[in-house]
Amino acid sequence: MLSLTKFGIFAIVLCLLFPASSVYGHGTGIDTIYSIDIQGKEISITVEMPMYFENDQEQITITATEKETKENAKNITFLIGLFHNNEMIFRNYFFAEDGVLVIKIIPTQEGKVTIRGEQDSMLGAWHGTESNPIEITGPLFNSGGLYNFEIEVRTIDEPTNIIENSGIYNADLSIIETTSFIQKNTENLDVQFSVKSYFDKISNFEYDSEAKQVAFEMPFDWSEKQMSHVPIVHVEVHFPKDLTEFFALGYSGYVNGIKLFKSSVTIDDYTEEDKRIVHFMLLQDHLRFLKNEMKKSNESLPDNLVFTLFTSENIELPLVAYTKSEDFKLNLSWDPVEIEPGISTNFVFTIRDGQTSEPLRNSDYTFIIIQNEKEIYRTSGTAQIGGYFEKFTFAEDQTGPMIIKFENIRNTGQETEFAIVVVPEFGTITLIILVTSIVAMIFVTKRNSFRFSI
Repeated sequence: MLSLTKFGIFAIVLCLLFPASSVYGHGTGIDTIYSIDIQGKEISITVEMPMYFENDQEQITITATEKETKENAKNITFLIGLFHNNEMIFRNYFFAEDGVLVIKIIPTQEGKVTIRGEQDSMLGAWHGTESNPIEITGPLFNSGGLYNFEIEVRTIDEPTNIIENSGIYNADLSIIETTSFIQKNTENLDVQFSVKSYFDKISNFEYDSEAKQVAFEMPFDWSEKQMSHVPIVHVEVHFPKDLTEFFALGYSGYVNGIKLFKSSVTIDDYTEEDKRIVHFMLLQDHLRFLKNEMKKSNESLPDNLVFTLFTSENIELPLVAYTKSEDFKLNLSWDPVEIEPGISTNFVFTIRDGQTSEPLRNSDYTFIIIQNEKEIYRTSGTAQIGGYFEKFTFAEDQTGPMIIKFENIRNTGQETEFAIVVVPEFGTITLIILVTSIVAMIFVTKRNSFRFSI
């Protein structure tokens, strides 16, 4: 077995320092339309709404901001159309004196969509006050999937400054929807799969127990106009942990027959106690890659995403984990890949910004190895270029589950952890994720605060 030279360690550090795709586990509850030119003034419009409409009343906030001053636009009138499943829900004028439009939403199961508030005499635009806010009541946001806001700007600066043909701009936001599917396992028994979509509706779900694969579809518009403001397509596949035929070390993901990057498919075994979750995470760059690959072999692009998930026995590094606050993201790899007692192991890691994935220079840390809830090694250091390594040689009695823990990252008190199992009789390592009761509570209260990649 080859030992890791200083050059080899440096090479791995460089690989980990190269920007990696974040597995940030959020849906799309916010969308921003950038660079809108209104009479020579550049503004942006941000639309925010909940990803679940579970309460009796929710809120949509639309904000217009001037790029030059970074302040909210004044006396702006929007013409807003809301569409879902290619059907228009409403289309009306709305006025925001301070550039911030707040709309209270009161969903009902039946009836007509009704708007309440005050209206001006020029365009009939709805506007609200603290005592009389804009309210929209009716059967809206009752189902999951993609909602399209079609927005025009009709006044700015002054309420009487009416603008014609300012252009139509689109913001897309999603309501998270979970759909269950009953499938047959290899023994012809019913197994419940479920798919949580943070983007659009799922259809044509199939589980092939012989091929050990899952497949399903989602509608998707491949036009640049649509893709330019889609930051991520996020879908979760949930299935029982006791479905041993599909419970594997790792998975390979495909979309429309094209293999995804390993960072696009991640595993979560602790958000739900009795279920495994496999995440598909397609960033905008990944979507463009898929589009370019499809254009090489097809004259026309499809109108959907066809996801396929296969089991895999391959272990791929680095692993990825976040701190509870998601301020920091850590990559962890090691050499040799086969961890054995008596052989020096180099644990190579990178400390990154949780939002941008950029390596953070001069990052202090405490590196700990824990066996059976007892520390067997602790050291502190500084990753001057964001990435570094620590060496450790396991003793003959130091086998089985081990937690690799990073504490007090950048002197913030924040921490995260990874886990491995050293199984010398098999000559290789088996990866699992171990969490303390504290981390388990984090999963109950804050979904996706701890994630990893295989």
